[in-house]
Amino acid sequence: MSYRVVQLANSNNRSKLHKKDQIWLKENFYKNIGWNNVVNFYQKIEELLNNYQVKELTLEELFIEADRIGNKYLTNQEINDYNQSLSKVVNEVAEEIDKHFPETEIEFIDFSQNTNIKYKNKHNHKTYKTVKF
Repeated sequence: MSYRVVQLANSNNRSKLHKKDQIWLKENFYKNIGWNNVVNFYQKIEELLNNYQVKELTLEELFIEADRIGNKYLTNQEINDYNQSLSKVVNEVAEEIDKHFPETEIEFIDFSQNTNIKYKNKHNHKTYKTVKF
């Protein structure tokens, strides 16, 4: 990116920051003038914006991100071994759950066009009915 493009990106991204972070940048002499200052300013803004994204992640997304980062340091063989052992354990747990909570009803979904419900003025509306035995 050219000097002017980085300056423009800094200005746009700075406006996305919280007010307290904008003040902090100003107090710590991050400036949008001079090549080294512009690059440092850009990097700090990116760091702050990434922190915002991490704060907004759910617990599940944090675990997925941690797993992704951890996988960078494993070989493909280690990842495959782990995935195989994990799937084996998951299947064993599923079998135990099925033993304790057997499903006695079978569910069929009828996707045929003939249903008892009529929709007026909604010709593109698709319906289906569920039948339990």
